[in-house]
Formats: sequence, structure tokens, C-alpha cells
Amino acid sequence: MYISESRFVVRSPDKPAQTGLGVLFKGLGFSNAGDEMAISREAVLSRDALRALEKNHAFSQAFQRDNISIFNRFNPFGFAKSFEDLYQYYLGKVDLEQNSSTSVAILKTKAYNPKDAQTFNAQLLSMAEDTVNKLNVRGRQDLVRYSESEYDSAKDYARKSALSLSQYRNQKQILDPEAQASAQLQMISKLQDELISSQSELRLLQNLTPQNPKIPILQQKTDGLSGEIQAQLAALAGGRNSLATNSAQYQRLILESQFADKQLAASMAALEQARNEARRQQAYVERIVQPNLPDYPEEPRRLRGILTTFILGLVAWGIARMLLAGLMEHKE
Repeated sequence: MYISESRFVVRSPDKPAQTGLGVLFKGLGFSNAGDEMAISREAVLSRDALRALEKNHAFSQAFQRDNISIFNRFNPFGFAKSFEDLYQYYLGKVDLEQNSSTSVAILKTKAYNPKDAQTFNAQLLSMAEDTVNKLNVRGRQDLVRYSESEYDSAKDYARKSALSLSQYRNQKQILDPEAQASAQLQMISKLQDELISSQSELRLLQNLTPQNPKIPILQQKTDGLSGEIQAQLAALAGGRNSLATNSAQYQRLILESQFADKQLAASMAALEQARNEARRQQAYVERIVQPNLPDYPEEPRRLRGILTTFILGLVAWGIARMLLAGLMEHKE
């Protein structure tokens, strides 16, 4: 039995401390190297891996040669014909273990031919690399696709908010309620000053010259000023179309537009960060030791087997002697 061994490690590039967005990225499929190492192990020991090795019956034929002992050969009597039987046999010839202290994975493949052991090991190592690469590609695609979807939604929301605000301004003929209210207050203040002046002049003429012909003119002027002031006050507050009534709806539309703009900016930043993350390979397999071509068979270890059998035989012989001696004494 020849054993080919290779060693590799799944590494990830150094990353800064994760922000809330980074946690989101991880939730979308970017796991750490330890998780991907476990996934690599599951992939190597999976039935899919065996199907890849069994292409053109390469794996089963390698373990059905006549030079293999009948006790170690696969399906020596022709009863094991299912794929599941072959898979159970496969698990006994492949092993992937990880050194917990160094995080180095050791892949071992056993075969009755050194070239077969090396070939199977190289194929399984490539499968582990392909598995990690597929996880990276899927994670990058999901990350960018999710970010693009969020960006499109935010852009559409910002467009609708801006359109609603524009339509409201055109419908109500309001550009900025605060600026317009300030201008109207200044106008009302000027009208009130003019009204006070006219009222003072009117009272003065009524007291000094009651028959003065300017009195009716001033009276008409003060009435007009009072009516204009009331109209301006109604336009400012109190009426159905007053600035105060329309201001609440306008402020709501302004807040929605500002929120949409902030959301759009945040989604643009998230999309850019997602694309930057996607350009980086999140994890990769680094080969430390390439699959070797065994020089000599490591199993079975005949000397160890002979010594083990001899020791177990001595133990069994000693137990049998003790039981026999006990029986003899009991008989006597």
C-alpha cells in the first residue's frame, strides 16, 4: 500500500475590523478560512469527489487489479456492485485531517500503485482549490448583486421623491415656504406701518378740519390697507391654501427627499465597497507540499503485524493456561 501525501492551507487576506457593512458582507457568504477548510474536507470526502475520480472507471479499476490481495481488493467476489459500496471503500483510502495548531491540512491517498496514489491526491487537491474558488465567486456575485439591487432601489426612491416635490411646488406655486413667509411678513409689516401713518393723518384732519376734502381719500386708503393686510395674513395662515397649511406637506416632502438622497449616497458607498471587496480573493488554497510519488509501500507493516500477533498470541495462551489450570484444580 503506497501513500501519497500533500499539505495545504486555506488563507484569507488581512482585513480591517469589520463594520456594520462588513458584518453584512459576511452574512452574504464570506466566511473565514476555518469554515472553508471544513468545507474543503467535506468536498474531498464527498461522493462528488469519488464520481470525479471514477470517471472512466479509473478509481475502481485501480483497486481491482489481480496483483492486489483478495482481502484488500475492491469487490473480489463480484457482490459489491453499487456506487455506495465503492464510496465506503473510497473512505478507507482517502483521509484529510487538519492540524489545529498550524491550520495545515494533510491530504493522504492510499493505493496499490505509487502513480495511482499520486494521481488521486493531485486530483483531490485540485478539487479542494476549485471548491474554495467557487465559494469566492458565488460570494462575490451575491455581494455585488445585493448591493446593486439596494442601489437601484435607493435611486428609484430618490427619483420619485424629487419628482413628488417638484410636482407639489408647481401645483401649489410654492418654491420655499419659509422664504415666502418671510417676504410676506416684511410686506405686512410695511403695510401696517403705512396704515398707522394714514390712520394718524386721518384722525388729525378729522379733528382739525372736519370738512377737509382729503378725509374721504384717506379713509378709502386706510380701508384698502386694512383689507390688503387681512388678505396677506390669510395667505400666510388660516386659509385652506395658506403657507402654514401647505408648509406641513412641503416639509414632509422635503424630509423624504433628503432621506432619499442620504440613502442613495449610502447605497453608492456600499456598492463601491462591495465591488472593491469583490476584486479581492477572499480565500485561497496555498499548497505547502505537493503530492509526492511514494518510493516504497508504507502498508501493510508486516513486522509490526507479526509482533502484534505474537504478543496477542502469548496473551491468549497465558489466559488459556490460567483457565485450564483453574479447571484442573477445580476438578481435583
